[in-house]
Amino acid sequence: MIKRAILVGTGLGLTSLVLFGRDAASYVKTSYHRVTSTVQDQVPMDFQIDRAKQMVRDLDPEIRNSMHVIAKEEVALDQLNQQINGNQEKADKDKKDILHLQADLEQNKAVYHYASQTYTCDQVKHELTNRFSRFKVADDTLASMKQMRDARQKNLDAAQQKLSAMINARRKLDVDVQNLEAKRKLVEVAQASSDYVFDDSQLARAKDLINDIRTRLDVAAKLANADVNVQTEIPLDSAAPQDITDQVTEYFKLGDKAEKVAKTEPAKETEVTTVSLAHE
Repeated sequence: MIKRAILVGTGLGLTSLVLFGRDAASYVKTSYHRVTSTVQDQVPMDFQIDRAKQMVRDLDPEIRNSMHVIAKEEVALDQLNQQINGNQEKADKDKKDILHLQADLEQNKAVYHYASQTYTCDQVKHELTNRFSRFKVADDTLASMKQMRDARQKNLDAAQQKLSAMINARRKLDVDVQNLEAKRKLVEVAQASSDYVFDDSQLARAKDLINDIRTRLDVAAKLANADVNVQTEIPLDSAAPQDITDQVTEYFKLGDKAEKVAKTEPAKETEVTTVSLAHE
């Protein structure tokens, strides 16, 4: 079965290489992305939101594990600090005793008295040599412990910052998922509202009926006015026809203008006569 699958895969690869040449890889990659995109588009939105919720919940174990590791590191650092503090106190005391012995040896005495005991100069020098050797080893160890403490404290600070960022990101993702769910519900409401299709033909028929009623009422009103204006009696006296010049004057309101023109006409004639006499 495995051999058959290998042979089929090899055959498809060779066929693609023959058909498409060097572009076979891009064709295969593009086809894969198109198929996966089509499949993702067919997945229901509710299922995708549930997947997002589950992925956010899957962050909780990692967060709890990080919190556990950080708590253990904090306890270890506290213990290390206590050990360093104890070693530091011992180193300070050893340094004080070494300096004490050194100061005594500078006096060049034959014997020295310590705690009701008598020691020769060589014994004190030997004691100082041993104490100084142990102090140098302890001091180097203390320096290494302090460097280790500083490095672990730095790592702990980085882990705490990472944990804080992870917790904040998890909270933000939770809020984002809630917003997506609320948006999905709004979309469902909008889709449910759009399921009712308004009948445009019914609206058009209602408009036509209203226009028809309005037209009929306008026609009825015109007919009613026509009935009122119909003459029912024969006129016995005929009105005297008005002169056409009077009609034009009255229509264009030329009464005042005509008088002004009549008054100005003789003056023009007199002026013309005076000019002609002067010319003669």
